[in-house]
Amino acid sequence: MTARRKAAAGSLALGLATLALAGPAAFPAAAHGSMTDPVSRVSACYAEGPESPKSAACKAAVAASGTQAFYDWNAVNIANAAGKHRELIPDGKLCSAGNDKYRGLDLARGDWPASRLKAGKHTFRYKGTAPHRGSFALYVTRDGYDPTKPLKWSDLEDKPFATVTDPRMENGDYVFQGDVPKKSGRHLVYSIWQRSDSPEAFYTCSDVVFGKDSGTTAPAPSAPSDEQIDEGAGKSSVEHGGHGDDDAHTGAASSTAPTAAAPTPAAPNAPAPAGEAAGADEKLAATGGDAATPYLAVGGAAVLALGATVLFATTRRTRRTN
Repeated sequence: MTARRKAAAGSLALGLATLALAGPAAFPAAAHGSMTDPVSRVSACYAEGPESPKSAACKAAVAASGTQAFYDWNAVNIANAAGKHRELIPDGKLCSAGNDKYRGLDLARGDWPASRLKAGKHTFRYKGTAPHRGSFALYVTRDGYDPTKPLKWSDLEDKPFATVTDPRMENGDYVFQGDVPKKSGRHLVYSIWQRSDSPEAFYTCSDVVFGKDSGTTAPAPSAPSDEQIDEGAGKSSVEHGGHGDDDAHTGAASSTAPTAAAPTPAAPNAPAPAGEAAGADEKLAATGGDAATPYLAVGGAAVLALGATVLFATTRRTRRTN
């Protein structure tokens, strides 16, 4: 190989290595959503405005986490959870899912904006900015829960009070019902959304009040409007438009008497059963990827383009010298 060709090959290798090392920083991760009824902490603070939150709790959360965490309100996740939620998330960090970026969500205080909730049937809503197949499990805190102490796994009831697989979507929201147990005072609803088409999972903390909220004047939270979501998308570091393949039909099957403490995830990349839910006006995806999938897909295309460019330039230089 001539010196000129060796140099060209070295340039190609360097370019490929640089692109590979750029990783997710060069390509945005995909965002997927958050609970909006009852309103999650991250949704409430985003709706208040990351730059100028109104409630004392959201002000403290932004001070602890910075504004970017709340522009990225729909990405509190673990890419490779695969159902191992309790193993991966330590006590005291349930609301952030152990992600330091969202550490402000773990602040132990009794004045988080809280939604009113009562025992009996309730319709839950979860904004899905990038829909996927999967299972939701909702837990509520035990009697005697103290919001001024860091949230631990042992603070939650052993079993979820509601579970659902592939719920229908209405106007961008996953919608499903559950039977809320009888409680009183301030509590917290913890949601786990485990995808069935990848090991990725998402987590939310929603502060709720049953009856009278004694000892606090916390405001009622609001879910972010579509206008707020659109306005903030430009400042988000995560992808908001889905993956372009969110077109698989889905069905819904809910249960208020689950037999497991958490949803059992399907094996990574396993196909999910198809079926269309009655009244569903949007569809879910079975991509078989994880949070890195968009990066890998774009990265692969970029690698091919880079390789073709370098090889073309090398050929031209070789022809000229000959």
